[in-house]
Amino acid sequence: MSELLNLEPASVWNHFDALLRIPRPSDQEKQIRDFLIQFAKDRNLQYNTNDAGNLIIRKPGSFGKANHSGVCLQSHLDMVCEKNAGTDFNFLTDPIQAYIDGDWVKARGTTLGGDDGIGIAAQMAVLDSENLHHGPIECLFTVAEETGLNGAFGLQPGFVKSDILLNLDSEDEGELFIGCAGGMDLTAWFDYLQEFVPDGNLSLKIGVKGLVGGHSGDDIHKGFGNANKILTRFLWQFADEFEIRIHNFNGGNLRNAIAREAEATITLPPDKKELLKEAFHIFQSEIKLEFIRTEPDLELWLTDCQIPKWVIDEDCQCNLLNALYACPHGVHSWSQTIPGLVETSTNLAAVKFEEDRIKVTTSQRSSLESTKINMSNMVESVFLLAGAYTERSTGYPGWNPNPDSPVLRITENAYQDLFDQKPLVKAIHAGLECGLFLEKYPKMDMISFGPTIKGVHSPDERLNISSTVKFWKLLIEVLKRIE
Repeated sequence: MSELLNLEPASVWNHFDALLRIPRPSDQEKQIRDFLIQFAKDRNLQYNTNDAGNLIIRKPGSFGKANHSGVCLQSHLDMVCEKNAGTDFNFLTDPIQAYIDGDWVKARGTTLGGDDGIGIAAQMAVLDSENLHHGPIECLFTVAEETGLNGAFGLQPGFVKSDILLNLDSEDEGELFIGCAGGMDLTAWFDYLQEFVPDGNLSLKIGVKGLVGGHSGDDIHKGFGNANKILTRFLWQFADEFEIRIHNFNGGNLRNAIAREAEATITLPPDKKELLKEAFHIFQSEIKLEFIRTEPDLELWLTDCQIPKWVIDEDCQCNLLNALYACPHGVHSWSQTIPGLVETSTNLAAVKFEEDRIKVTTSQRSSLESTKINMSNMVESVFLLAGAYTERSTGYPGWNPNPDSPVLRITENAYQDLFDQKPLVKAIHAGLECGLFLEKYPKMDMISFGPTIKGVHSPDERLNISSTVKFWKLLIEVLKRIE
């Protein structure tokens, strides 16, 4: 029996526990969608899907509220699938191993899926309840939010009937979000030639691990290290001095996660090995000192390995290291209108060696469309100067705050009355689907809130238990107050 079943609110945690057993990687949401469709059938609830794979389940208003305003509760079906190196886990078949640690729910060696599984669970609890007071309810479940907001892009006018939307994808209890950043991706490729390993060379593997990682929007300002940047820094600094040749470089994974781990296989002359080790130990000490507060578990490692069959050509190696070293990462500018809000940032997300080319994934965010484009241009120029070819995603719009939102006022007052304190009203640097919803439903009144989740998009993800109680109380109170 899962220990989560002893938590309150029981209706929410029971559904969340069930979700842990259902695979839901981005772009592979069929099993979770089928599960929710069966959930709707079992309760005689109306449901519908669209060509994008989104699902909507409808529930009539409770007694006396059938003619009140309809409300759409929204979350996304997919989760970020990240695991620690050495963790034997298959996200397509294995259930998430959740456990309780104090006031937190965590997962063993993997992401938990609280983002946005707890939103799904709350929707299911509302749909399942027979004693809540609410007007007509629509529960919208979108697909592939984590990889490109594909479900939100694929919404058609008329699929959602409600004029009010509560997005349940925020991660800071006590904060109500009324705006978010827009974003886009910039991908660069380097073609390379395979060359013979220089005669007599030996081979080493070098890597970075133990970083916090985290969300490239929510956590970009927190001073966390980027494994791609740290490993590049060492290779760029010592490539010529120790005649290093690169066989491969593998760092980071997802475009919206800060790279936690990176490693490279290199070759060098035998007489350079001890000198490189000395330089490595000095470099390691320097990096640990630089990140002494934000990255307490940072680890750099160096080990012998089998000599590879080839290395990339010297021109490509030079261009790659120059581009990765020069590529900006982190906060570019802060908002001039909302104190403490990151305006524009960029993330050097992943470096992957493919069969005959190297793929570098980056993402840019901004609350201003013009600075989002400018940031993408800046990153692109670095890779073009290094001889790479590039491609941009379509991108997605930000969500402009509406401080006069009626549902904001209802939610603020509900929070004040429930908890005897004012919630913070904020915009978020992360991307939410709300900006795209406004394109399809320009008159929709929206707000976003949720329980506290830390370490999202990394195996350090953890969902706060006591904040989930408050999240649920607020949700059902807001539904009760909407006329």
